[in-house]
Amino acid sequence: MDFARPIAIDLFAGAGGMTLGFEQAGFDVLVAVELDPIHCATHEYNFPQTQILCRHLAHTSAADIRSQSAIADREIDVVFGGPPCQGFSLMGKRALDDSRNSLVAHFLRLVVELQPKFWVMENVPGMATKKYRSFLQEIIEQFRDRGYQVHPHHQILNAAHYAIPQNRERLFLLGSRTDIPLPEYPEPITKLPHETDSDLPPCPTVWEALQDLPEVEQFPELYQRDWVEATFGKPSLYGESLRELLLPADNYAAARSHNRCLLTSSLRTRHAAKSQQRFAATPGGKTEPVSRFFKLHPHGVCNTLRAGTPSNRGAFTSPRPIHPYQPRCITVREAARLHSYPDWFRFHTTKWHGFRQIGNSVPPKLAKAVATEILKADQRSPVKPNPEILKLGDATLLELTMFQAASRYGVDPHIVEPRLRQPRKQ
Repeated sequence: MDFARPIAIDLFAGAGGMTLGFEQAGFDVLVAVELDPIHCATHEYNFPQTQILCRHLAHTSAADIRSQSAIADREIDVVFGGPPCQGFSLMGKRALDDSRNSLVAHFLRLVVELQPKFWVMENVPGMATKKYRSFLQEIIEQFRDRGYQVHPHHQILNAAHYAIPQNRERLFLLGSRTDIPLPEYPEPITKLPHETDSDLPPCPTVWEALQDLPEVEQFPELYQRDWVEATFGKPSLYGESLRELLLPADNYAAARSHNRCLLTSSLRTRHAAKSQQRFAATPGGKTEPVSRFFKLHPHGVCNTLRAGTPSNRGAFTSPRPIHPYQPRCITVREAARLHSYPDWFRFHTTKWHGFRQIGNSVPPKLAKAVATEILKADQRSPVKPNPEILKLGDATLLELTMFQAASRYGVDPHIVEPRLRQPRKQ
């Protein structure tokens, strides 16, 4: 354990977007709590140094987190996470007492029990709208009543303002103990192409993110598996950073030992000939009228990548963007590039889980920007990790079915609600 680096806990880990961003900023994320065993297995593969706890937050205590990890009695620097809210229910006078918003209440409870210096809560922009203002204010007041100050000017951050080629907005709440200065929000470093009132450089484009990736059309084996050995092209500066050919000086995550000639997370989709014709005929930056899929413009940015419906609501993959030059939807790896995941980071081998893991996650570069501000507020300088190179986990973790993953973590395979099948119409 490296005692020179601050320690963090991820309470809604998913595949690990925020975990990675905080690691890149200079934190050791020692514990990740996640309900879905498929996500847990993916997280374990990518973060072998993090203790994954596969459980519902309602059944998790601060004592569990400390005793089942390397944290023990150490002071925790930051707890972060994005608790889902079921429509921000406002029934009754106190929204946090509504069972549908229990995950927010348990996030608050664990922050208070763990007593970190700082906390970060991420959520959809809708939480900040006038309709749900009272719910947001209740959350802030609950933290204040329990010894935490909250940044008075909560902000919605757009990934495109932090050198990510995706127009994606998320709300961030920042808090600290009253004996510690509040962190500030990160200043934008890039702008969207249509933003003309700023002197900032534009964010990377779609094609800058994708230009060096091998063309999946050359590999028929990608219809059966999600990886292949291939030759990569010349990357842009953005692509170079995600390939980590040289680890950037401001990246304080441990490098991962991996085969740089391996194209992963690239299982192909079979599109009907008519679909391919429609995709090819759709101009970049426009929506294909039948599928309603958005076609990426090579010199623009990606639309918000979404997760799709959960398994109990039909397990539908969210509409995926169309590749800017090929008549097909993008692959999981291409989506990962547009989300700022490095190439060593792998996802579940199925397209549904892979896109779900990306769409549900905070882009790592955005999480890193927020985490860097927390270090500044704590007056700490980031240091490189020890060890500086990590071996990734067993790749079979990425192939587990829900039942296999549940068995691995000793949980009920129905811990995530199973898919509800509708009776077939006669």
